Amino acid sequence: MTNPSLLILAAGMASRYGGLKVNDPVGPNGETIMDYSIYDARRAGFGKIVFVIRREIEEPFKERIEAHFGRRLPIEFVYQEVTGIPPGFHVPHGRTKPWGTTHAILTASQAIQEPFAVINVGDFYGSESFRTLAQHLRAGTGDYAMVGYVLRNTLFDFGQAARAICHVDAHDWLESITELKNVERDGGHARNADAAGKETRLTGDEIVSMNMWGFTPRIFGQLQEQFTQFLEENGADQQAECSIPNTVNELLRAGELRAKVLHCCEAWFGVTYREDYSRAVGSIRRLIEAGYYPRKLC
Repeated sequence: MTNPSLLILAAGMASRYGGLKVNDPVGPNGETIMDYSIYDARRAGFGKIVFVIRREIEEPFKERIEAHFGRRLPIEFVYQEVTGIPPGFHVPHGRTKPWGTTHAILTASQAIQEPFAVINVGDFYGSESFRTLAQHLRAGTGDYAMVGYVLRNTLFDFGQAARAICHVDAHDWLESITELKNVERDGGHARNADAAGKETRLTGDEIVSMNMWGFTPRIFGQLQEQFTQFLEENGADQQAECSIPNTVNELLRAGELRAKVLHCCEAWFGVTYREDYSRAVGSIRRLIEAGYYPRKLC
């Protein structure tokens, strides 16, 4: 069985964070969150890394990646560009915003011919998640997969975050996804308030998607159909994005997709805002002290 590939989505604008966050060190020797993800992926048996990037960040990004990892495993780069849409559609005047994570994954269709995982570049998922997902992909069942995290393990101590709440059946198959935009910790639980101010109480035990997926190349045709439909309905909107949770949800509704939920008990953390940076540094330090990672990644 061919080793699976890892697709890292690194084309986000990073406007909320204010900079090229993938290069900000969180480890004691200048390691980034991305470095820890690649370290975990290599140990789990992923055989190739494909990066989705923007042309604007190409030179500094490629230089760093090739210097750190070019001799250790195959690396490829693909480009998410706002003009990369199907014939017959037009980019709205003034749009510079990427079309979302569904479109980002589609840009890798010519670079990947084997089962693959998808992650966000600025998110820390933990070694268990990579091992579990690699095992699923190597099993060759053809089923898609999603690593599901416990909601309370993904929330910040302060502030709100968008979370994709997953509804899972008794056999761990994904049934549907509900995206909530303003989720925050509430003691040992959580809560969410919608645009109208209506509050929803959450237990904190809900399973959420943090955009760690396992697919086979069959997904590219399905995403292309969904993205074309998205453009027909939202192509004139300068801000609309076609996100992978929404796309997967549509495919689930149509009965065109099955995804196994792989449960993960580890804590997720990411760097979305500047305030998240110190939390990420502290989390990595504690993992090193507990023996999960060496002080210097090899």
